[in-house]
Amino acid sequence: MAYEHIRYEIEDRIARIILNRPERMNAWTATMEREVLLAMQAAAIDDDVRVIVLTGEGRAFCAGADIDELASLDPEDIRAEEWMRPFDMNRRPDWQTRYSFYPAIEKPVIAMLNGATAGIGLVHALYCDIRFAADNAAFSTSFARRGLIAEHGLSWMLPHIVGHANALDLLLSARKFHAPEAFRMGLVNQIHPPEQLEEATMAYARNLADLVSPRAMAVIKRQLYEVPFQTLAEATISANKEMAQSVLSEDFKEGVAHFIEKRAPQFTGR
Repeated sequence: MAYEHIRYEIEDRIARIILNRPERMNAWTATMEREVLLAMQAAAIDDDVRVIVLTGEGRAFCAGADIDELASLDPEDIRAEEWMRPFDMNRRPDWQTRYSFYPAIEKPVIAMLNGATAGIGLVHALYCDIRFAADNAAFSTSFARRGLIAEHGLSWMLPHIVGHANALDLLLSARKFHAPEAFRMGLVNQIHPPEQLEEATMAYARNLADLVSPRAMAVIKRQLYEVPFQTLAEATISANKEMAQSVLSEDFKEGVAHFIEKRAPQFTGR
């Protein structure tokens, strides 16, 4: 389909969703919201896609909400029940609200943070599974300086990633911070010089696409996003059930075979 505010590309079993309003630092719009959701859904069900990369065009990832749309924000839109109703009743509702659907996608979603990442842009980055950033990227929660609060589950998600004290600091002050600090607090997994960021991110994505079982990745991702709601015993019991299914899978047989035969794997995801 044709997109207005994003680009959607597939190469080497990697889908790239690119926020594409560089003249506005990829400021978030209602159109972009719809298109990112549609592109994520398309990548999720495409058997030719094993990894998803979300990034921005130009010098920013996403500098926050488009100020023109923010100025006319309708409170009824925020409260609309449609945003709190699960899209798929077979999945945990926690991962099916307005922006929290990324963890429900059974494929790794990597955020390639090529520049400014603020407000709603930071929300989307945090819902991705892994975050690589340019070493000159700047971050901010922004909300408190606009008279807003920690929106879209950020009050839950941010402390789980950076810890309670760091989350309070970033949310209350809404201060700007940069990639080295984001790396130290665990908000991003890796930082790279801007000219090397794409190469490093795509190399990591290709390793996942080429060398790792899609079935194993889907189960592991589901396990980790269930853990905040489980006891240790529940996580262990669930893992035992998953392990029993894994040893019966085609990917397990291929995982053993390619190791013994010293060749590249040919996983099917089954």
